Amino acid sequence: MSNETYAIQLNNITKTFGSVVANKNVNLSLKQGEILALLGENGSGKTTLMNMLSGIYQPDAGSITVNGEPVFIHSPEDSKRLGIGMIHQHFKLVDVYSAADNIWMGMPAVKYGLKEKLSAEKGNAGETFSVKSKRFFKKAGIVFRAAFFRISNAFLKKKRYAEIGEICKRFGFEIDPAKKVYNMAVSEKQTVEIVKVLLFGAKIIILDEPTAVLTVQEIEKLFAVLRRMKEEGHSVIIITHKLNEVKAISDRVAIMRKGEYITTVNTAETTEQELTDLMVGRKVDLNIERPVTDFDRPLLEIRDLTVKNDEGANAIDGVNFYIRGGEILGVAGIAGCGQKELCEAIAGLRKIESGVIAHKGENIVGLSPDKIIEKGISMSFIPEDRLGMGLAPSMSVTDNMMLKNYRERKYRVPFLKLKEGNEGKKSFRLKRGFVGFANKAIAAFNASCPIVDRKKARASAEQIIRDLEIVTPSSETPVRRLSGGNVQKVLLGREMLTQPNVVVTAYPVRGLDINSSYAIYRILNEQKQNGVGILFVGEDLDVLLALCDKIMVLCHGKLMGVVHAHKTSKEQLGLMMTGSLDLSGEAKMGFAKDSVLEEAQHG
Repeated sequence: MSNETYAIQLNNITKTFGSVVANKNVNLSLKQGEILALLGENGSGKTTLMNMLSGIYQPDAGSITVNGEPVFIHSPEDSKRLGIGMIHQHFKLVDVYSAADNIWMGMPAVKYGLKEKLSAEKGNAGETFSVKSKRFFKKAGIVFRAAFFRISNAFLKKKRYAEIGEICKRFGFEIDPAKKVYNMAVSEKQTVEIVKVLLFGAKIIILDEPTAVLTVQEIEKLFAVLRRMKEEGHSVIIITHKLNEVKAISDRVAIMRKGEYITTVNTAETTEQELTDLMVGRKVDLNIERPVTDFDRPLLEIRDLTVKNDEGANAIDGVNFYIRGGEILGVAGIAGCGQKELCEAIAGLRKIESGVIAHKGENIVGLSPDKIIEKGISMSFIPEDRLGMGLAPSMSVTDNMMLKNYRERKYRVPFLKLKEGNEGKKSFRLKRGFVGFANKAIAAFNASCPIVDRKKARASAEQIIRDLEIVTPSSETPVRRLSGGNVQKVLLGREMLTQPNVVVTAYPVRGLDINSSYAIYRILNEQKQNGVGILFVGEDLDVLLALCDKIMVLCHGKLMGVVHAHKTSKEQLGLMMTGSLDLSGEAKMGFAKDSVLEEAQHG
């Protein structure tokens, strides 16, 4: 097949970072007017490969062909000029700017030549006018220039809004150009990124994990847009870990493994099992286990819990449920139904308006983390925002390990002591004053500046790197340099090392490949078998039904019921998620029957 039929050809591309080989002799092709899915495990080099197309990195070896012509992409500007646009997993937007400002930020500035004209006039005026006259005309020029730019900017803004509206109408986007980015949902931010690359004239669109933080409904809307792009002749590369999405949207699938290109298959001629085996390099069992444990009485009880969101409205409204030791309780609900606020309230990160959170019958609301630990509660929270809330991006894997146990001192600075038998000497009083002052300083230092055990933290980091197969140059690498899946493994590994008895986790496999996801499921099942109570917030109903023992359903912050996973169906969960089916009455009866708090209150 000739080069003209390809939008992009990558030939023997190699890229290294120190001793880490990110890509090795990769050969990849994208046909014109097709959607190509790029599949591979976390750290397999997918994003690095695409970053070379977008101009962020340059290959160490190999060549790139765009529309049959050999090209050299040294910067994002080169990529833009070639009609290549990339929507990154972590959006590149300025939060305080509007959608329109972000879209037009990279456009060439409009030059009116006004500055040059004023400079020329100023030079001529210097020969014929007095100093006073020159000052007058200088001020007049400033006023004129300001007025001119205000008027021209108004016309320019109107033109920009019209062009944005035209793109949105053409591809079916819904966007408010004047809306600030910090007020946008994730799907709106993604829309801004897509509109931006389309407005720049990109014919080759690369999307890195575009569905990782989208709801099912938002994913369908995105796929409809991608199909419309394909119809108009755009070529699309989509990086994703979700095999059902690969089957739904792509024409071909390219598989990578450990930085190397494996093969490309036609989507219609393959299966999810075959794709998984090619990606991992061995046979993978796609069945999720649900081990049976001897359920304890409730370990953590939530009674009449009410929590507000950031806007001051009730995110959780009078919810009652409990988590047993040795049980995984799933939480299902449409995005924005209070899952985030519920997790943060249990973890002590969000104020509780009313209600009770009890551990073995004792209310822990209002207690400090130290007091909670003293009561024997070791709680781990794995938030959905892994870099913003879970880890410190600029710190190394080792340093992030220390964030969990930095209070464990390696040693304390010893206090000074006075020698006995010197009380009668004149200098004793002065020494006593000095020692007293010094001991106060030492006490303050011991309390606020503990000497941490970095050797222990490094051993912990190396352990989780080994056990979870985290791809990183070393334990001293900043976590922001790792792929999204490897970042999630660092967060989960750190929390599991503390041997918690309660785990609260929100979307723990979001952005992870299939092999890593099943490794996470195995870790959670191991914790369950050790008697840990787990609250699992998920978005994939198939996973919730296969992994969890019970599933709690939320709708607009209210509890719709708690059902046994093996006795329910996706259809029933869907009705409860939309509020069409309310089984909360049955949940309240079961809560009152099993409550340890009830027994504690009534002796």
